[in-house]
Amino acid sequence: MDKDRSSAMLLFIIFMLSIHSVFGADLIAIYCPNEFPFYTPNNSFHNNLKLLLGLLSSDTASEAGFYNTSTGEGPDQVYGQALCRGDITNSTVCKECIEKASQDIMNRCTSEDAMIWYELCQVRYSFQMFISRMVYTGKYPPHNDQEKNVSDPIGFDKFLTFLMNNLSYEAAFNPAKNMFAAGEIDIPGTKTIYGLVQCTRDISETDCSSCLSSALMDLTACCSYREGGMIVSRTCNVRFESSEFFNTSSAYQLIYPTSKVLIGLCTVCFWRKKDRDRGEEKSEMTLLQELASPKKVEITQEGDLISSDELLFMKLATVKAATDDFSDTNKLGQGGFGAVYKGVLPDGNEIAVKRLSRKSWQGIEEFKNEVKLIAKLQHRNLVRLVGCVLEGEEKLLIYEFMSNKSLDQFIFVPEKRSKLDWKTCYGIINGVARGLLYLHEESRLKIIHRDLKPNNVLLDHELVAKISDFGMARIFSENQNAANTKRVVGTYGYMAPEYAMEGLFSVKSDVFSFGVILLEIISGKRNSGFYITEIAPTLLAYAWRLWNEGKELEFVDPVLLESCLSYEVLRCMHIGLLCVQEDPELRPTMSDVVVLLGSESMALPQPRQPAFSLGRVLHVDPSMPTNPSINEIILSSILPR
Repeated sequence: MDKDRSSAMLLFIIFMLSIHSVFGADLIAIYCPNEFPFYTPNNSFHNNLKLLLGLLSSDTASEAGFYNTSTGEGPDQVYGQALCRGDITNSTVCKECIEKASQDIMNRCTSEDAMIWYELCQVRYSFQMFISRMVYTGKYPPHNDQEKNVSDPIGFDKFLTFLMNNLSYEAAFNPAKNMFAAGEIDIPGTKTIYGLVQCTRDISETDCSSCLSSALMDLTACCSYREGGMIVSRTCNVRFESSEFFNTSSAYQLIYPTSKVLIGLCTVCFWRKKDRDRGEEKSEMTLLQELASPKKVEITQEGDLISSDELLFMKLATVKAATDDFSDTNKLGQGGFGAVYKGVLPDGNEIAVKRLSRKSWQGIEEFKNEVKLIAKLQHRNLVRLVGCVLEGEEKLLIYEFMSNKSLDQFIFVPEKRSKLDWKTCYGIINGVARGLLYLHEESRLKIIHRDLKPNNVLLDHELVAKISDFGMARIFSENQNAANTKRVVGTYGYMAPEYAMEGLFSVKSDVFSFGVILLEIISGKRNSGFYITEIAPTLLAYAWRLWNEGKELEFVDPVLLESCLSYEVLRCMHIGLLCVQEDPELRPTMSDVVVLLGSESMALPQPRQPAFSLGRVLHVDPSMPTNPSINEIILSSILPR
């Protein structure tokens, strides 16, 4: 009897340990930017959040492992989503995982948007409606660094790519799979690779395929030489291991074909057409390889070419020597896509080096965009791209060095703000306006920046303003006036309402951002987070109120009042209000703005009420520093008035 009891006790302990390993120690990653706590215990948003998280576990389990819902109304409404891994057929296991994840995210997070990934499930909540919107924000979990390297990386990658590409196609385009696929492939004489891919079921087949394609690119960059790896994001996840980690009852058994023709037939479905009118686009990895080659590379719809003769491809060793091997003493800042370092080349020229991290969100895409868009652009008010490095896992962008760093350091830091006079500010305003005008109308490419903000306006030794950071920019054709995107990227406080709410962007989107910067320069106050002051919901609303009350001078920073002509600074405030009007048709073009800034006599139309009277911030990249002044990449979600 004692022996039976001991055996029973041993089995119970083993069972409890196994339960703990599944529901206690299987946290993969969490995203909850708590730098600016959004809710407090027992306020309306917090209570709605508790209610929502309580609903997710049971409803997700009863809805085959995926569920969307919302609770509350108005500004305190909360949207939520939960997903269990596709091979989890036991509803109890699914429910318990979501309960654990929900409890964990509630205990850890005080932000208005958060997400948590567990081994068997994931939970997300937000104050904004994110359902059915595909936004790829790939995250590189710490798990990857624990994986061992494989002995034959080239051979391993060949089988891994074949497995993951085919699983991605099945998940995206086979309705019976519910956007989930798992499988395995044997590497003859060595080992088996187990792979899994999954999308949230609220997005389209095309968006699922696009998300998985981006995730697999990041997976290749981080882990194709390792025995395992994973990338998790808001709308899709990918993972592989050299040991079994999922329920194989419905998994695919793939066999690598020996014929090159068969390989092509099996994988051609993965390289789909993203846009039928534009034809099949190259993969990011292919483009990066071409950029690093001496061949010319097509970079625009119009067929413009860039070659290695026009863009200097530097040696990694040269840049390492210039930055003292990326030493902390040369570090200028940390952004969402990596660190920036100061360097000195052998010829004595100073440079700024952006080192894109392999763990960055969308780093490859931003690198590609930066090279594509500004390699040929030359203007006094644009930062010049000197060259780049593509060696191994290193992706470096090299710019001219700007000794006075970014505009936000001057207008929002009291010590430097006190050194600014109106003449200098007026020169900066005109410089930014002329840089935008060049992008919109004067360069041979029509470019929309999409992320204009003080952080992305750099100042040289003479405080000449230069627009930088074109990772989010887009090229328009000559006759194109607007475009629409599901991937809304940019920064809270500077995004035009039609872009933030509908994904519609145009030159007028940049005009809106310029207007916000103009008002920030005049007031010395940030638009983002202004609601915390309780003076007004936003800086724009504050400016509008004082304008209507005839108290415009109260809006102007006292430091500037000492050195300005009042009619000149008030004219600039007037232009700023025109730029931030809700209807993009009512905003001036940048050519209009430049003319108005240069004329004292030209009549100005009366502005209408600004677009927003309520603002909130939603951080996108958990790897961002707490200092929001350095390369802050944020997804805006601001409620219309």
